[in-house]
Amino acid sequence: MIKYSIEFPIKSSVKILFNAVSTPTGLSEWFANDVNWNGNTYTFIWDDGDQEAELVKKINNYLVRFKWLDSEDESYFEFKIDIDSITNDVILIITDFSESEDEKEHEINLWNTQVQALMKSIGS
Repeated sequence: MIKYSIEFPIKSSVKILFNAVSTPTGLSEWFANDVNWNGNTYTFIWDDGDQEAELVKKINNYLVRFKWLDSEDESYFEFKIDIDSITNDVILIITDFSESEDEKEHEINLWNTQVQALMKSIGS
């Protein structure tokens, strides 16, 4: 597995951004068509099916990490919010894993599209 992280400057408050990446309502605005939640299990629903993930780590207004339940390895996907120490800009750092360099490139393109939808949903 290839671990990678990508950074996106987001024009938003930390609180609004964290809500968008950590709550079922927020995630359904940009990440999936719908998101259901039961305890620490999130069901992400897309046009072509659904997938369940466990919320494995959450630090309010800073980080949320999910692990796909159908994944047999230690991979996860994570949304981390940072503040640039010089400019005070809010930065979203997405960490994910891919199985190959080709897949990584495809996934980064998908994340770019998803983050554009995120920015639109929060008015960034």
